[in-house]
Amino acid sequence: MGKQKMVLRLTMEDDKKRSKAMQIAVSLNGVISAGLEGEGKDKLVVVGDGVDSIKLTMALRKKMGHVVELLSVAAVEEKKDNKSEGDAKKQQQPPQPPAMIPYYYPPQVVPVQYAYDNPADRYDPNCSLM
Repeated sequence: MGKQKMVLRLTMEDDKKRSKAMQIAVSLNGVISAGLEGEGKDKLVVVGDGVDSIKLTMALRKKMGHVVELLSVAAVEEKKDNKSEGDAKKQQQPPQPPAMIPYYYPPQVVPVQYAYDNPADRYDPNCSLM
């Protein structure tokens, strides 16, 4: 599946409820990180790999009340530094020998021999039985 970023809106009045929401979010399998955003710290941002957003929402609603709203679910793209990765790959891998190309042998033509009995081949004009 891939990393996903889920943003949920919660009504959290005090630090105790914020802590409880963070504990619930982190307890699910696949959660990588969780944090609070927004002016009044009313948005919970969860990043995870293979996390079911519906399960997360339902778990928070069960423990926190029906004040949880799923705002967005988006895929997270990992930032890649092309120069540093390219240099690291060149340094780690030893040089490869050139690939051996197998020689192609053309198919040989083999004459086909049929094994059947032809009665004309067995006919003898000097035979007395016929």
